[in-house]
Amino acid sequence: MNEYRIEHDSLGEVRVPVSHLWGAQTQRSYDNFPVGWEKMPEEIIRAFALLKKAACEANRELSPEKMTQSKTLAISTACDEILRGRHDGEFPLSVWQTGSGTQTNMNLNEVIAHRSNELLQNHAVHPNDDVNMSQSSNDTFPTAMHIASALILEKELLPALENMISTLYRLEAENEGIVKSGRTHLQDAVPISFSQEISGWRGMMESAKAQIEKSLEGLYALAIGGTAVGTGLNAPPSFGDKVAEKLKGYTSLPFYSAENKFHALSSLDRMVFAHAALKSLAADMMKMANDIRWLASGPRCGLSEIFIPENEPGSSIMPGKVNPTQCESVTMVALRVIGNDTSISIAASQGNFELNVFLPLTAYSFLQSARLLCDSLLSFEKRCVRGIKANREKMNENLHRSLMLVTALSPHIGYENAAAVAKKAYKENITLKEACLKLGYMSEEKFDEIFHPEELI
Repeated sequence: MNEYRIEHDSLGEVRVPVSHLWGAQTQRSYDNFPVGWEKMPEEIIRAFALLKKAACEANRELSPEKMTQSKTLAISTACDEILRGRHDGEFPLSVWQTGSGTQTNMNLNEVIAHRSNELLQNHAVHPNDDVNMSQSSNDTFPTAMHIASALILEKELLPALENMISTLYRLEAENEGIVKSGRTHLQDAVPISFSQEISGWRGMMESAKAQIEKSLEGLYALAIGGTAVGTGLNAPPSFGDKVAEKLKGYTSLPFYSAENKFHALSSLDRMVFAHAALKSLAADMMKMANDIRWLASGPRCGLSEIFIPENEPGSSIMPGKVNPTQCESVTMVALRVIGNDTSISIAASQGNFELNVFLPLTAYSFLQSARLLCDSLLSFEKRCVRGIKANREKMNENLHRSLMLVTALSPHIGYENAAAVAKKAYKENITLKEACLKLGYMSEEKFDEIFHPEELI
């Protein structure tokens, strides 16, 4: 049987389960927004804990008469506990709440205040007057969103990309000198080395990495210090700078207080720019995954030019069938990220006057994309890419059957005559050499002299 205590806010009294640390505003949000199963991401909660710790320490320096030493220590300790995951059950709010994220800001304020008062064994810490001192939901939520986004990109996604790039470098070296048929428009094309094909994948990952690194520059700019509308009302002039400096120390990331707070509160363009880099990575991952499953198609009726790890049975009805499941997972992740990009782009276009009110959606979508890409990269590398092996026999067979090797003859017999050779060879199911000799375009000795597919790369 649940037991309740009475909490109050500016609207009146609210019953809150005694087993929880949150207060009246959290409870109202919990009751008023039973929408979906998506809860505020833990990355946002951790970012808020870092921010609230930095804010209380900044307030201690700027307003010591209000933020006493005992309050600072209690608030900081409560934030550290949240960062360690001790209070994970205290943040139950839906993503689909107020568009400013006010209720999540208050969720943190209430939990931190309640826990601080437990530590102090009194009621000295107030969620608004103390934990939220010099702040507004309107500058704290965008700040927490930037912190969380920068941390997941810097600490998790970029290392996962580096891991994939390293594996692709190794595969390039291992497959040096293997020549195969290139393909354009899903049709046979001139030869390419397998290492060159792999280098294309590696180049995409390196390009995506550079784009993500560039996008981080915008995420380091924080809205904190702008309070409600960007004017900094009720905050000391240097508050934003001090908070950013402390966050820089906590995370080793170069956070700074954004120069134009009106921009920082009302625009999501930096999130749009950063997520565009994630979308670019998703598109490249889909291309790479599709290449790999095409090249591995078969085992007898497809291209079958590479072998990939066999991780699990592929069919409930066809015995012995094995499917490119890691590739399929990657492509689904890519589509989710592309969908999230549309959501974030539209959300950013809807900021009215001094505040954008699509913040929880934007934070959730961005962090979901980053998490999916990170996990997908790690799984794809471990369970598929690192185990790719060239089917040299099949590559060689396809190379020498390709009619597009006729391109090597163009400089000697002309484009139109070379096209005639290819068409005759295809129509009569004979080799290019046989077709060329039948048409009388070249002697056998000359053909043998110039026709070396392995040298065409």
